[in-house]
Amino acid sequence: MAGSIPASPTVSAAAPRRASASPWAEAWRRFKRHRLALAGTALLALMALAVLLGPWLWTVPINEIDFSAKLQGPSLKHPLGTDDLGQDLLARMLYGGRISLAVGLASMLIAILVGVVIGAVAGISRGSVDAALMWLTDLFLSLPQLPLLLLIIYLFRDVLKNWVGPEAGIFILIVAVIGAFRWMPAARLVRAQFLSLREKEFVEAARALGASPSRQVVRHILPNALGPVIVAATIDVAAAIIFESTLSFLGLGFPPDIPSWGRLLYDAKDYLDVAPHWALIPGSAIFFTVLSISYMGDGLRDALDPRKVL
Repeated sequence: MAGSIPASPTVSAAAPRRASASPWAEAWRRFKRHRLALAGTALLALMALAVLLGPWLWTVPINEIDFSAKLQGPSLKHPLGTDDLGQDLLARMLYGGRISLAVGLASMLIAILVGVVIGAVAGISRGSVDAALMWLTDLFLSLPQLPLLLLIIYLFRDVLKNWVGPEAGIFILIVAVIGAFRWMPAARLVRAQFLSLREKEFVEAARALGASPSRQVVRHILPNALGPVIVAATIDVAAAIIFESTLSFLGLGFPPDIPSWGRLLYDAKDYLDVAPHWALIPGSAIFFTVLSISYMGDGLRDALDPRKVL
């Protein structure tokens, strides 16, 4: 109609809204922005593939002795050189990497499982149960770890070796001992998370709707407490690898015919002046493995921290 003000056009359909990302997708987006974490993840994945697939590609026996080639440096025939018996270091490194990484992962699983259970029970309980569990945690934290590790391994390694064999016996003993002395930080961390989360509004709402304590823990509190636990797990893997290397270097780990990276370092200590490659190669493998896991932990810490803006 003449003289009338044209009405503003109405929007026939609402503008499409971007679908909200899931928490794990958002964590992955934030993790990808941490370049050192991505580099550490790629390096760790490459090392894991090498130790898993390498023995199938490099088929030199780990115990093949060739005195004519002892203490040789890297060459085409022996890319990483040889030891004092002429054994190929590449074959022994690939085999030992399986042991070192398996010890780290298995010890971490034991430590995290025990720590989460004890921390969750302490965090959801009140009174004497919480106090008793934290007293137990403080007791284990106050124990001198390395002397006890040496004592326990010295007392029980022969029993387990006779029971399940030398390799499996030492593996079970080292994993159990390291896991038994690494659960305390995870327990304290989980307890702190539970004490904070159990007072949040969503937990109060679940409690008001009649959710049992176990359902509150499994469905509401524990999933929201897993972020710091995952970060702690990466630290435990690195610490377990270092512990195993220390025990093997002290001669209380795997026997000489089972070449873990720490055992290779122990065997190379008397030949540092004539064959430095023998010690540098396993030492570098331990260093880069622990470094890559530490960078992964830094990236996970930033990705799972909702207060950090990336």
